[in-house]
Amino acid sequence: MALLMFAAVCCAAPVGNAISAYVALEAGAQDDGGIAAGGSAADIPPRMLTAYKKAVQQVGTHVPKCQGMRWPILAGIAKVESDHAIGRDISAGGDIRPKIYGVLLNGSGAGGNTTALPDTDNGRWDGTATGERAVGPFQFLPSTWESIGEDGNGDKVADPHNADDAALGAAVYLCGSGRDLTRQSQLRQAIWQYNRSSAYVADVLGWIDQYTQAAKDPNLKNLSGRVRTVIEAALSQRGVPYSWGGGTANGPSYGICCSPGGRSGTTVKGFDCSGLTVYAYARAGISLPRTAAAQAGAGRRIPARLGAGALEPGDLVFYAYAPGRNSTIYHVGIYTGGGQMINAARPGTVVRLDAVTAMSGYAGGARLL
Repeated sequence: MALLMFAAVCCAAPVGNAISAYVALEAGAQDDGGIAAGGSAADIPPRMLTAYKKAVQQVGTHVPKCQGMRWPILAGIAKVESDHAIGRDISAGGDIRPKIYGVLLNGSGAGGNTTALPDTDNGRWDGTATGERAVGPFQFLPSTWESIGEDGNGDKVADPHNADDAALGAAVYLCGSGRDLTRQSQLRQAIWQYNRSSAYVADVLGWIDQYTQAAKDPNLKNLSGRVRTVIEAALSQRGVPYSWGGGTANGPSYGICCSPGGRSGTTVKGFDCSGLTVYAYARAGISLPRTAAAQAGAGRRIPARLGAGALEPGDLVFYAYAPGRNSTIYHVGIYTGGGQMINAARPGTVVRLDAVTAMSGYAGGARLL
């Protein structure tokens, strides 16, 4: 019964060599070193993404010996510290309102604080003279901001509640006296300095990896017609949560209960793997069956024995417990080229770009376009 449910709704493989969950994004058109003026992001507001990229360009002025600063590093910190200030208004100049304040660090235990910190700014940045609390999207203590705060937007004020200033301050802080952040040991050291917690370091590094992978968008320049329509439709849903049984031809939907691991989709609006393919192909006027196993019977089958090199952009990619037996297919993605696919992997993840090898039991593909 568990196996039947597993195949019927479309779910995750055994963890194996699967890539960890990550939220992908689309930064908009830009040059290699340029700043995105807009674009969309699955979980980063465009104005915050611009601030991160601007800080990378500016940090060398303040820490000339710093190497390897990249916007995914700043995004990883900001994701954990403030979720990119999501829910706040961010002005064209970068001011974030309402301001973001952490808990009052008075030793009460709230928010994990056990040591009382005296006020250092008379409430200038943290809004209270009764103690100290972290501020802004990068959650700096006023005392730390006093030593590393920089003006990133050119208004001659270094304000931790401004996206550009805060991102530049974070870049300066992480660079230290001139770290080489291309070295994993020095990157870890920089994040540890930010928050002396092994769990925190691991969390931030995970997000950095996720954003780094997400920045590698597939090249759609040579694709046209319905192939491009399908891939662009699927890419537009990156960052949408996985929902067991979720997704229709019209978009994300609440799912059902429950996955073999006991995860319910009833409170999650999103897609499972076959729900995502149903949605993307519907944009090109193609109606697919709802389950991964049934979708293997659509279009021209590409045998697993030919390898992933036989896949073309827009093809469905299948995974099975027993490759060669369509009835055991448990998962489907959409191939984008370059060994990647758009994937709704498993509960707890989001729609993302993955390597075709991220799931186990490669079972070939199907070509519908």
